[in-house]
Formats: sequence, C-alpha cells, structure tokens
Amino acid sequence: MARSPAEAYAAARTRAAHPELGTFVTSLSFELDDFQRRACLALEEGHGVLVCAPTGAGKTVVGEFAVHLALARGQKCFYTTPIKALSNQKYADLVARHGADAVGLLTGDTAVNGSAPVVVMTTEVLRNMLYADSPALDGLAYVVMDEVHYLADRFRGAVWEEVILHLPQHVQLASLSATVSNAEEFGDWLVEVRGDTTVVVDETRPVPLWQHMVVGSRMFDLFAEESRGHGDHRVKVDPTLAKAVAEVDRDGPGHRRGRSGPPPRGGRDGRRRDDRGSGPGRSGRAGGPGYRPPSRVDVIERLDAAGLLPAITFIFSRAGCDAAVTQCVRSGLRLTDRDEVDRIRAIVDRRCAALPDADLDVLGYWEWREGLERGVAAHHAGMLPAFKETVEELFVQGLVRAVFATETLALGINMPARTVVLEKLVKYNGESHVELTPGEYTQLTGRAGRRGIDVEGHAVVLWAPGMDPAQVAGLASTRTYPLRSSFRPGYNMAVNLVDRVGVVEARELLEQSFAQFQADRSVVHLAKRVERNREALEGYAEAMGGGDTSDGEGASAESFAEYMDLRRRLSEREKQLARQGRSEQKAEATASLEALGRGDVIAVPSGKRAGLAVVLDPGVDRSGRGMQPRPLVLTEDRWAGRLSLADFPDPVNALGSMKLPKRVDHKEPRVRRDLANALRETGIENPGRSRRRGGAGAGSEDPELASLRRAVRSHPCHGRADREDRARWAERHARLTRETEQLEQRVRSTTHSLARTFDRIRGLLGERGYLEGAAGEQELTPAGHRLSRLWGESDLLVAECLRHGVWVGLKPAELAAVASSLVYDSRRDDGGIPRVPDAVEGAVTATAQLWTDLVADERRHHLDRTREPDLGFAWPVHRWARGDALSVVLSSARAHGLELSAGDFVRWCRQVLDLLDQVRAVCGTEDPVGRAAAEAGRAIRRGVVAVGEA
Repeated sequence: MARSPAEAYAAARTRAAHPELGTFVTSLSFELDDFQRRACLALEEGHGVLVCAPTGAGKTVVGEFAVHLALARGQKCFYTTPIKALSNQKYADLVARHGADAVGLLTGDTAVNGSAPVVVMTTEVLRNMLYADSPALDGLAYVVMDEVHYLADRFRGAVWEEVILHLPQHVQLASLSATVSNAEEFGDWLVEVRGDTTVVVDETRPVPLWQHMVVGSRMFDLFAEESRGHGDHRVKVDPTLAKAVAEVDRDGPGHRRGRSGPPPRGGRDGRRRDDRGSGPGRSGRAGGPGYRPPSRVDVIERLDAAGLLPAITFIFSRAGCDAAVTQCVRSGLRLTDRDEVDRIRAIVDRRCAALPDADLDVLGYWEWREGLERGVAAHHAGMLPAFKETVEELFVQGLVRAVFATETLALGINMPARTVVLEKLVKYNGESHVELTPGEYTQLTGRAGRRGIDVEGHAVVLWAPGMDPAQVAGLASTRTYPLRSSFRPGYNMAVNLVDRVGVVEARELLEQSFAQFQADRSVVHLAKRVERNREALEGYAEAMGGGDTSDGEGASAESFAEYMDLRRRLSEREKQLARQGRSEQKAEATASLEALGRGDVIAVPSGKRAGLAVVLDPGVDRSGRGMQPRPLVLTEDRWAGRLSLADFPDPVNALGSMKLPKRVDHKEPRVRRDLANALRETGIENPGRSRRRGGAGAGSEDPELASLRRAVRSHPCHGRADREDRARWAERHARLTRETEQLEQRVRSTTHSLARTFDRIRGLLGERGYLEGAAGEQELTPAGHRLSRLWGESDLLVAECLRHGVWVGLKPAELAAVASSLVYDSRRDDGGIPRVPDAVEGAVTATAQLWTDLVADERRHHLDRTREPDLGFAWPVHRWARGDALSVVLSSARAHGLELSAGDFVRWCRQVLDLLDQVRAVCGTEDPVGRAAAEAGRAIRRGVVAVGEA
C-alpha cells in the first residue's frame, strides 16, 4: 500500500533523527512490528525501555538493537539471561551476526572473550561484577535483561532487582518481559529507580493461536466461531465440543468419582499402562468401559496426519516424558526419512563425541539415539545436558518432530513448535498437585506458532472425565497474571550492601526495591479501609450513646462504652472459669483412669458401651511420652476394646473388682462370653450416671466474678429500656475496632518491611562477628569480607563452617561429600537415612550443630530459617570424586535408596563444584580447606560432568 506524501515525509524525518535504527533495519530480513520500532526508537533517543510482549513476538530484536547501538558508538553492552542454556544460545546468535571477536560469554563455568564490547552472561555474573566493582563495567552503556519477569522467581528473582538497583544511572536498561498484567506498575517502578523509561506493551501474538480439545478420537475447536478474537467478554465453548463431552459423560457415569485416588490407566488391551492421568483437579477416571483416552502414539499420528507437527507435548513428570518416548519407539512410530536420519546421526555424533564410551550404556545413549532417529525425544531437567542440547538443536532444525517435555522447557529456551499439547492441566509444584494458572497456561501454549514459518499455531488439550471445557476456555482466555517481586535481603546481600554503600544508603536502596514499591502500593487500599472504618466507628459511637443525654440518665457514648466493657469482662471471666473447670475435670478424669487396675469393675457412663465393664488392661503409658490412658475393657454385653478419655467426661471410680485369669484372649468369643457371665454374677450394680459438676457453682464462689456481676447490675445503663439495642451497636463498634487495629498492624508491618528485615539481619551478623561498629556505622570484619564472596541459599552456614574450621583435615572427596549437603535438595522425603562416608561423620555432625545454633539465632531475630543440610548426595559425589565409574556410582546410589538419573547427577555435581570453587577462591590454595576444595574440583570435573562445561 502506497504511503501518502505526509506519511513519507514523517518516515523520512524519523530516519534522519534515528540513523542507527535505519542502519539496523536494513540488516534485517523482515519488517519491524510497531512495538519493536517504538522500543528501538526510545533506545536510540536515550531512554530505558520495558518491552512486554507474548512469547515468540520478537522482543529480542530490541535487545539486539541495543547491541547494535553499543558497537556503532564504540561502547559496551551486556546481554543478560536467566539460565546458561539461554546464554549459550544468545551467544551463538550474536557471534553469527557480529563475529567472535566482538562477542564474549560469561557464565558460572564458562569464560570466553570476557573483555569483548558485547558480553552475554547470566544475571548472577553481572550482579557479582557490580558488588566487586569490576573494571569490566568501565564503558558500559547498555544492559539487556532478557526474561526480566524472572524477578518473580522465589529462589533467584532477587538478583534481577539487585542489578537494576545497582547499575550506574548512565547505563540504559532494555528490559524484555513476557506479557504481564501490571506492566505499567513495573514501568512506574523503573522510572522511579532508573529515570526515564518507556513502557512498550504488545499483547498481539505474531502468529494466531487456535485452541482445541481432543475427546476420544476426535479433535474439536475449544471456542465457538463467534467468540474468537473478542477478548474475555464473549468467550463461548464450541457447542459441538460441549455436546461430545456430554455424550461421553452420559455413556460413562461411573467415571465421575471425585478425588478418591489416582486414576487407573487403561491401554487398548485392557492392561495398565502409563499413558496419562486425569484432567484439571485430577477429578474423574481416565479409563474404564465408557471412555478410552487416546494413547500418546495416537495423538502424535493424528497431529502428523493433520499437518500439525512439530509438536511439544507437556507432561509434568520426567518419568512420563521418558515413558512417552519408549511408547512411541515400541509402537514403530517413525516421523523421519532416510536423509533426515543421516543428518540426525551426524549431529548426535558431533554433540556427543566427548562422552566416554564406557558410560554410554548407563546413560541410556542407544535408546535415546533410537528415539531421535525416529523423530521423537524427551526434554526435562533430569537429562544429561549434552542430550538436552542435542534435542534442542534437532528440534529447531525440524529433525525431531515430537518432543515430550516438562514445563521447564517453557522457560526461555527458543524451541517454538507448530502445536503444543497439554495432557493434563495439573502439575506437582514440589508440595502438592495444583491446577495450572492462566499465566502458566499462556506460557506453555505460547510455544505454538513459529514466526515466519507457521500461518497459525495450535494448542491442544486432551480431555479427561471430570474436565469442564468451560473452565479450560476460561483458563485459555484469562489475561490477568501480574508480576510479583520475590526480592528480600539475605546475608550475602546484606554484607555487600554495607560494604559497598554503608548502612544508611543500603536501607534507602532496599526501600527502592520493586518488592517495597509493591508493598507500599498495597498499603494504600488498607489505609483507605482504615479511614472508612474510623468514620463508621464515629457513627456507631453516636448510635451507642443514643445521640443525646437530655433524659438525664447519663447514657452518653462514654458511659455506655464503660458499661459494655464491664459486660465484656464479665463474659471473659465466665468463659475463663468454664475452661478452668473443664480442664480440672479432664485432669481428674485422667487421674482416675490412671488409678484403675486389672480386674476393676467400672461403669461406662454413656454411649454404645454404656453399662458395667471389667478392666482387662489399664492401658497406662509408662514411656513418659504423655499419652492418655486407654483401658482395655470387656462389657457385660461381651464387647471388648479400648476406651478413651472421651468416654469418661467425669472421673471414674472402681465399683468393685473381680478375679481374672492370668491370660485373657479377649478376641476369643468363648472367653468374652465366660467373662461377661462372671461380671454379671459379681452382683455389682451400675449406679447410673452421676450428675456432672457444672462450673456455675465454682464460678459463683469466684470473688472477681461476683464483683463484676455487682458492677454490671449497679451501672446506670443496666436499667435502661433501650439497653440491648444500644448493646448491639456497641458490639458492632467493638468488632470494627478490632478489625481496624488489625488493618493498622498490617500497614505498620508492610511499610519499611525490607529495611526492618535488613536491620534484623545486621543484628544477627553483628552478634556473630561479621559486622562491627555502631548500629548505623557498621563495617565488615574479615569474616564479613569472606561472607561477601559466598553465594547461595546456605551462604552464612558455609561461612560459619569455614570460620570454625569444622572442615579442616577432610580429604578432597570427603570435603565434596560434606559440601554437597549445603547445596543438595532431595526431590522427595522418603524417610530413609542417607549413607555418608565414615570419615566425614565428625564434620557432618559439626556442620549440623552449627546449623542448629544458626537456626536458633534466626528464630530469635525473626528471620527466615536457613535450609537444613541434606546428605542425600554425599555418598554419590564422594564415590565420583574418589574415581569410581558412573555406572558404579549410580547403582550404589540406587542400592541406598536414591534414584538418580545421569542428568540429575551431573546437575548436582556442578552445584557442588560451584560451592567448592567459591571455597577455593575465598580460602586460597595455601589454606588446607582451600587446597582440598581445589583438588576436589579437579576430581569431580571428569567424564560426563566435564562434557560441555567449558
């Protein structure tokens, strides 16, 4: 479409005012979208930018323009990403564009050309540079923060805010985020802490997304034709889908059985097979005579026939992903031709050339390779990094066409597909099974639709009994997923802040965090509620006082409030005495049961077992654990069993006794019959239930209670005719007063909350010798400087172990075993006791004692508790550092109750390596612990652990 003269003139002026953008655009093979152009213009004009757009929309173009500006102007640009895999990917992209000399890479374990004008790095690396005042920051003009919404991550999110707050003001920040519903709020905060920032929000997907649901052997559109593209207000489920679901539900009513247990999984042959679970909420059954869900192979074949591959099927289970590949291979499914198989083999050989031949079998290499050659693969955190990276390359090249993945694939890795399949809308979050949120659903399905390749993307949900299409439609159409800060000060952050800017400025810096910004905004509506409550209280007080006191009866609001206070105190005293009475009665009943002996005849006062009974066993706890007595009795009706305190509201006394045989088998009917006859023949009669002693008699003797009753009766307001009407207003006044006080407490606890936490941390660190000096002028001690170079969840515990020398004397493999306890986190608690090498038991005990002492101090200072050391990985890493083969290490771990995949083993080894490298750097190799850490690092960096690390 031809431009008008005015439009052409405006475009020419823009090009003249923004020459670098013009140069950049000419290097691209596509036209910039409006949101990309607006963001790039803002960058060239010297503004910071926040870009919020859907997955696959092309946000990274803005980051690449920041790189272009830095190179064109002879300045530096740091491109940060949340994970190493993304850093490696972006490094490769930028090298291809600008050449290896212009681009560097810095991650926790990789350093390539770190002095280049453009450096790709993980966000933690930049945070560490800022705290260390690294000379690499000289000349820095631009920082790109890719996936900045990671600041909501509860484990690592604080790093993003630390970087944003600490970056010099002259550095332009390009923040790239997934679509969030509070982008304006986040932008307001960036303006407050970084200065002029342009917020660019685009909610339009570059490739339209079609939502579908598979029911049995048929695939339906999720939305009706007229509701597509009209936002949240006209969402309507496709009537043919609703009809199909209703028919299946009608044909199989036995499926809707609530949440009584895990769903049985039925295969075509009727045998149990691990195809999939149920749908949202895990309600219903996924198998049975009325409904047969499609197998994973069926789904892939159907998508292939419809031209909807490549596809990513999200299965929220590592084992489920691996099982899916096995099912596809065993079924004979093949999605590749001979030429593609040759290309796959070449890439696999290149990617895996460094893997030791001896480890291939234990790694499951051959099975994995066979799946790849057929065009199917798994992708999850339990895989070997080399395997995951190979799958990613093959998928991007279109050689692997069906990937079964956990949700971790949705986090940043550039693996778009034509179709995304969701087997379930429920996932395990580490503590329980929870339904997907709208934000998670959008992030997962956002992978569907490849820009420049696909005309449209497709999201497919597999229906299961109990799944409501309307709920799924609501999930797919909801656009409310706000960004919430997870920022909170920790020990390492505290000492670095004190060292870098001092206590006063550190508190001010924390007040500027996005977390405090959001907290302060949340207080605004609370403060308004307090204000409204105060106004209402004035009205209640007026109604309580009757409006005037002209009748001379002295019923002012103050007088009636005094009267109501007396009534309140009277009521509380009555309740207190009643509680005391019940407590005393319970104690007396417990003592009476403990006094019973074998053969005593008692009366059970009420219930199904009411009547005479003989005690066969007093059931008194002799262990000192404080267990209540549970006597074993036989009633005259031949029932035998244990009674509890609940059966005896009043103390029980022995009415007599009878002689019992030495051994009474109360489970024998004959024995019960004979004993019941003997009980009746004793002639002991049931006196009937005695009248319970109430608390009124005791209460009437209480001086305080009597005094309060006299005061209430003698008060002038007690005799008023409108007393109860006014009392009701007074009760409303009291309830609203309590609510208002709670709101005010919430306001006080929210305002300046991070600074107060920082102060509590400083208090603990001061007591332990990491800080010294007056409260507002604290400085780091040598131990504090050591802590400032230790990063991780257990940073202070590591520092304490080094300070107290509890790791001195450990050999390298032994140090690795103990250090692993401070980074390893068991995926589940199986209740077993992990095996540890005999030589480290002393160091383990000392480490655990330091943790116990630290947690006691944290509790006293009202701080979050440091995670308890976990020894689950100690034995595997010890054997690996000792030189054992991978097969031996993994089989030994399995023998001791630890199911450890090769990928998990490598991942945890690298976590241990990270800590050992920190210990080596902090202590130095002249120190015995530092030397042991260095040697342990060298011992662990071998075989599969070393592949792809550097």
